[in-house]
Amino acid sequence: MKLRVGDPWMPASEYSRTLKGLTLSILVKEIEPALRFAQVVLRAEVVYSDPDFAVLSGYGAEWMLHADHTYDKHPMGNTILNDAVRGAGSEFRLHGCDPDAAEEAAGSSGYEILSKAADKGHGVRETFIRDQDGYIWVPDVLLPETD
Repeated sequence: MKLRVGDPWMPASEYSRTLKGLTLSILVKEIEPALRFAQVVLRAEVVYSDPDFAVLSGYGAEWMLHADHTYDKHPMGNTILNDAVRGAGSEFRLHGCDPDAAEEAAGSSGYEILSKAADKGHGVRETFIRDQDGYIWVPDVLLPETD
């Protein structure tokens, strides 16, 4: 059941023509708390938002949020009713997002930090943060190359 009043920022058929490669469509309980996380912790830009749907952009990526209630007639609708399944096995890496700044913002905003920012053997500095819907976000930056 859609909650948006009025017309969207662009027709869905027009927006779908702008998408390329891999896109993420993340199902969230409510749009506003998910936007707060994306803006405060990930420092993402909100391209568009309404109570049903949002588009975020940052670090060369664009992703979508869909509120659970918009999936009431969707084949995945029954899956999202089980919060234990939400986000299980997924890890959203946001390359170029400062892990130290994200960790600090997450901690001061009450989000769960699963792993503090640290340099890793695979050449990145990263932190693992759980958002309000249980998704794991991994802001990371490349480490300087060594000889």
